[in-house]
Amino acid sequence: MNKLLTTNNTGIPLFVIEKSAYQGWVNAQSSSNQNWLTNTNFSGQGLALFANEQGELNQALFVVSDANDYFACGELIKLLPPGQYLLNADKAHHSAICFGWLIGAYQFNQYFSTDKNTAFPSLGVNDQTLIDNTIKYVEATALTRDLINIPAADMMPEHLSQATQQLADEFGAQVNHIIGDSLLEQNYPTIHAVGRASVHKPRLIDLTWGDDNHPQITLVGKGVCFDSGGLDIKPAAGMRNMKKDMGGSAHVLGLAHLIMAHNLPVKLRVLIPAVENAVSSNALRPGDVVTTRKGITVEIHNTDAEGRLVLCDALAEANNDRPELIIDFATLTGAMRVALGTELPGFFSTNDQIAADITQAGSAISDPVWRMPLHSAYDDLLSSTIADMTNCPSVPFGGAITAALYLDKFVDDDIDWLHFDIMGFNIRNLSGRPIGGEAFGIRAVFNYLQQRFQ
Repeated sequence: MNKLLTTNNTGIPLFVIEKSAYQGWVNAQSSSNQNWLTNTNFSGQGLALFANEQGELNQALFVVSDANDYFACGELIKLLPPGQYLLNADKAHHSAICFGWLIGAYQFNQYFSTDKNTAFPSLGVNDQTLIDNTIKYVEATALTRDLINIPAADMMPEHLSQATQQLADEFGAQVNHIIGDSLLEQNYPTIHAVGRASVHKPRLIDLTWGDDNHPQITLVGKGVCFDSGGLDIKPAAGMRNMKKDMGGSAHVLGLAHLIMAHNLPVKLRVLIPAVENAVSSNALRPGDVVTTRKGITVEIHNTDAEGRLVLCDALAEANNDRPELIIDFATLTGAMRVALGTELPGFFSTNDQIAADITQAGSAISDPVWRMPLHSAYDDLLSSTIADMTNCPSVPFGGAITAALYLDKFVDDDIDWLHFDIMGFNIRNLSGRPIGGEAFGIRAVFNYLQQRFQ
């Protein structure tokens, strides 16, 4: 990655300009270049290459609609011929261009039997600080994508523990793992109940990093490494991509990477309830009642609403440190995808100002998020005749809201809380965003945290 973005101040000039500036740029060019653009029917959008009299590439032009869009240049590194290029662009656009350039090189090729890795060109930018910062953002995004893309057979709870330990080792963090029946002994009953049917033992992964004197931020990530639906088993189409159901844990690890790589002055805690929601003779059943860590009893209406069950014990534990902010990420509901589609993550917040600030922080770096209402009038939909509440309503309406309302019961009222309900997966190829695992909202959240705590 360091070789693709360098401080090299030589190379083939690469001009990246906005469409609104295109005609002015053309007017400043030689008549030869102007004729070339005309005779090749260049549309004024995308890539144009120029050669010298010897037929050697000596200049490149890339025209985008909005150079502040962090994914506008997401395909550029794949479009250009191999070589060393030198960026020529408005400095105000360098951060977005460099992120798009580098994220465009992302590949997940480890399961091919032959080498599929591409030889990419490199880009010179005379700003080492910008390069270092870009690499941190891209590494965090790539980590999130990789963890989601790995097949479930190689990303079960024990593998997620290993990935967390590797991240901890890189940044000098500490990790504790509560595994199997120890979850019952230490009062994490709903995590155990969801994961007990799998041969892959359920666990709570607990990472800590930073100075105890700094304000604490606690991240909670849903780590359902594969979701069959349990006894309320999913149809084949619904189960096909359920390797991504640990996407919440991938997101909090990606966000943790950003926080630690930037050495943000916070005390960080990351809690990941990691399970496989499997089918076996001891699987959780519809109609069972589970007593959660917080003491709230929950009637199981549907075993496929398992993410909120593992999260609720972790959220209850997150309260104990009295953090400044609790943020959870989860691939939680199809209802959110119906509401906002697959590419816009919805979130809920108990603090209006934080919600507004995170929305603004995301817009500034092309990581949009959309606040949804924590509409308490729907609380009654979670009522049970034999327990304190059910894990989901019997009606499908407002499913993302009722899931958030369920989780809200496990966060203390005096602690600010954010809940992100994400897709975690691209279902179509977009610029710099291939089909597969995707990071949604972590750059937005980090941008907010950096502004608040730096």
